[in-house]
Amino acid sequence: MSMGEVLRSIKKAEQGAEKRLLEAQDEASKVLSDARKKSSEMIQSAAEESVAMTQTILDAARSKGQGEADSVKSEGSKDIAAIDTNSAKNQDEAVQMVVDALMSE
Repeated sequence: MSMGEVLRSIKKAEQGAEKRLLEAQDEASKVLSDARKKSSEMIQSAAEESVAMTQTILDAARSKGQGEADSVKSEGSKDIAAIDTNSAKNQDEAVQMVVDALMSE
């Protein structure tokens, strides 16, 4: 092998190595880009799941609160009805007491 052939062989090997290096850099860039994209998708998915979970918790709390409010309202309505009934029963007696007090003067 002559000196020129050796130098051409070395040059060819350098060019091959340079080509493989560029391909490796391109592959590394692609892997990094894919990883960033996947990371972004995972973050977006986690955010969406968090919003959905928060909405579910809020809906459950709202439903429970509404149930408790309805229960309190029902008890209050019963108390008001009892007061109305008792006041209606005692109204005639109260009127009679006022009339008797006025008549005794």
